[in-house]
Amino acid sequence: MKEEVKKWINKAKEDFDTAKYNLDGGKTNAGVFFLQQAAEKSLKAFLIKRDNKFPKIHDLIKLGKLAGVDKELLKGCEKLSFVYTETRYPDTGNEDYSNEEIEEYIKIAEDILKWVEEKLS
Repeated sequence: MKEEVKKWINKAKEDFDTAKYNLDGGKTNAGVFFLQQAAEKSLKAFLIKRDNKFPKIHDLIKLGKLAGVDKELLKGCEKLSFVYTETRYPDTGNEDYSNEEIEEYIKIAEDILKWVEEKLS
């Protein structure tokens, strides 16, 4: 595996761990933000492997389409893509994510990471 791909997938995994750490510590916005980041960086790792480049965007829907994820993962990309803005700016966000939403976001990020890791191996 190319060194650049390794760096991106390792950073994605680190972001996933950071998300879990923040969520366990009650820092919901930070946790959800890092779940989005884990998904974004893992998709970019895949695009680097396949295309040697990726667009400098944060939109998981576009990244998922470029990567060719299936419909179910693309639905997850859509749900998780919105939290990038929601968690960063005080006038756009949802500060009260339900436990069900958080669990869904964790699963989406995990599923995207797994999909990418399968494609990288």
